[in-house]
Amino acid sequence: MKAVKVTLREKKISDGRKSLYLDFYPAIPNADTGKETRREFLGLYILERPRTEVEKQTNKETKILAENIRAQRQLSIQSGNFGFFEQKKQNVDFLAFFRDCIEDRKGSNQSNWLSAYKYLEEFTEGQCKMTDITEDFLEEFKEFLLDQDLAINSCVSYYNKIAAAVKEAFHKKHLTQNPALRVKGIKPEDTQREFLTLEEVQLLVDTDCDPPSLKQAAVFAILTGLRWSDIQNLTWGQIQYTESSGYFIRFTQQKTKGKETLPIPDDAVKLLGEAKANDAMILPDMKYSAWNNLKLKQWIMQAGISKEITFHCFRHTFATLQLTLGTDIYTLKDLLGHKAIKNTQIYGKIVDQKKVDAANRIKLKM
Repeated sequence: MKAVKVTLREKKISDGRKSLYLDFYPAIPNADTGKETRREFLGLYILERPRTEVEKQTNKETKILAENIRAQRQLSIQSGNFGFFEQKKQNVDFLAFFRDCIEDRKGSNQSNWLSAYKYLEEFTEGQCKMTDITEDFLEEFKEFLLDQDLAINSCVSYYNKIAAAVKEAFHKKHLTQNPALRVKGIKPEDTQREFLTLEEVQLLVDTDCDPPSLKQAAVFAILTGLRWSDIQNLTWGQIQYTESSGYFIRFTQQKTKGKETLPIPDDAVKLLGEAKANDAMILPDMKYSAWNNLKLKQWIMQAGISKEITFHCFRHTFATLQLTLGTDIYTLKDLLGHKAIKNTQIYGKIVDQKKVDAANRIKLKM
C-alpha cells in the first residue's frame, strides 16, 4: 500500500466557527463502514476570529489536541492499524454532536433545541462523551430538568430534544444502542389549545396589520391549516389548479417530512395577490423573528382580542372551526396531515367543551 499522509485541515461552518478534520491521502479503508475514506471529522471546533485571550488560548489548546490525534493516526496507519474509526465514534463529544443537530434545524423549533442545549451543557458542566449516554444519564437529566424553574411541558420539550439527538447518534453509529428507548419520557400536562372564534377571525380580517405580509400569512394559515414553516417555504409552483378539484398544494411538511396534497379555498389564493414565477416564494418577506412575534401581538391587541395568540394558534383555529362547522374528524386528520387520529382528537375535545359552554348559557331563575 502506498504511504499515506495524514494532514490536519479546517472547514468553515456556521456561527464563525471552523471544524477540524483529518485528510488522508491516498484514501484509507474505514474499518467501521468497509469503504475507503479521505476524511475523519474530529468533533473539534475553533473560532475563526478569536477576540479575547481566553478564546485564543482555547483555539490553541484545541489545535494541539487535534495535532496529537493526527500524529496518533499517522503512527497507527504506518503500523497497518485502521481500526481507530470505531473507537473514535465512541469518543465523540455528545455536546458537539448536539450542536450539529441544532444547525440542521430551522425556524421556531431551533430555539427549543438551543434551550435544551443550554440545560444539557449546565447538567454536564460542558463535558459529555458518547460513552456517557446511558439510561442512568437520561434518568438523571430528567430529574435535573424537573428541579429547574420550568413549566412541565418545557421539561417535556427539552428532554425530547435530547432523546431525539441520542436516537440520531445511534443511527449514525456513534452509539451501539439507543438507551432512550428504555427510559420513559416526562409526562406532559394537558394544555389548553388557544384558538379564535369565527367572529374574532373576522375582527382580524377587518384590522390593518404592519407588516401586511404578516396578516396575509395569518389569514392564509386560518384558511388552510398550514404551519408557519410550511407557509414560509411555499412557492407559487406548489399551488396548482384543476377544473375538477379547484386549487390545491403539493408540498412536503417541514415537521413530519410527509408528502401532502392539500386542497385550499379560492379565498386563500386570492389573498396572496398576483401569481409570480414558479420558484418564487408566496410570502418572501416572512421570516421567524422576535420582531414578527411582537408585530403579531400588536395586531391582535388592535383587533380587540385579549387572548394570548401565537402563529401556531391559527392552525388550531382552522381545526376548531372545521369541526364546529361540521367537518368530520377523519377528513380533518387528512387536512392537517396528521399521521395518527389521536393527534386530531384533541380538537374534538375542544369542540365538545364548546357544546357544554353553549348548553350552560341558558339561565333560568328556579
